[in-house]
Amino acid sequence: MIWDAIFQPFADFGFMRRALLGCIAVSAGATPVGIFLMLRRMSLTGDAMAHAILPGAAIGYLVAGLSLGAMTIGGLIAGMAVALASGFVTRVTALREDASLAAFYLISLALGVLIDSMRGSNVDLMHVLFGTVLALDDAALILLCSIASLSLLVLALLFRPLVLECADPQFLRSVSKLSTVTHFTFLALVVVNLVSGFHALGTLMAVGIMVLPAAAARFWSADIGGLIIAAVAVAILSSLIGLLLSYHYSLPSGPAIILVAGIAYGLSLVFGPTGGLVMQALPRRHLEI
Repeated sequence: MIWDAIFQPFADFGFMRRALLGCIAVSAGATPVGIFLMLRRMSLTGDAMAHAILPGAAIGYLVAGLSLGAMTIGGLIAGMAVALASGFVTRVTALREDASLAAFYLISLALGVLIDSMRGSNVDLMHVLFGTVLALDDAALILLCSIASLSLLVLALLFRPLVLECADPQFLRSVSKLSTVTHFTFLALVVVNLVSGFHALGTLMAVGIMVLPAAAARFWSADIGGLIIAAVAVAILSSLIGLLLSYHYSLPSGPAIILVAGIAYGLSLVFGPTGGLVMQALPRRHLEI
């Protein structure tokens, strides 16, 4: 029974194994980035950047069809352009970063859907917006694993300045010249991982695997190392369960994975040992803060 429900789909079908490997790669690379987005109070920035890559991916699709390389390069260029443009507007005008980023992402989303609809069908538009994790080929898996490896390497190299910037960006700016480099390198990591997640889960779902496990992990650990481990574990488990639900009940795989991650967040919110609702409702010991 357990074999039929959990293991047999992956043992019998290569597309299920490739989908699981792709989701593991995205979870390992994108979820730690989501932790730092959460700690920097930039979780909605990830959502905005996910929409920002859409016009670049759509132009790549318009030029070369469903080409992995063209859509990846287009998404990277569009995401970087929006990040740099919103930062420039923030620095030369009175507009705050969240407002400028929201303006650019709304324009990008509308432009991307318009470009995609000029040539593609509704099926192609759904592919771009919601991904096709069950159709990952070897080239896509190599790309996802490469981006995950690069992200983990960059995070390891910039771990200390990233933590300092989360805690006190003004202090880091005063004692080190790495503040600006760290900020823009981190934004580049966000864009790269969203492009990676886009190939598996689509532009609308990619940010979910980045942010939801990070938010769930907040209720299981208080230190950054524990947050990263818990978030990656939640992301991988959500991917596994979501793929199995998709296989057994003919559900769309991307939304199924993100909904499972959302359920994990809800359970963590209620039962998590670090600030969960149940723990807060329990009577505290005498003089315990």
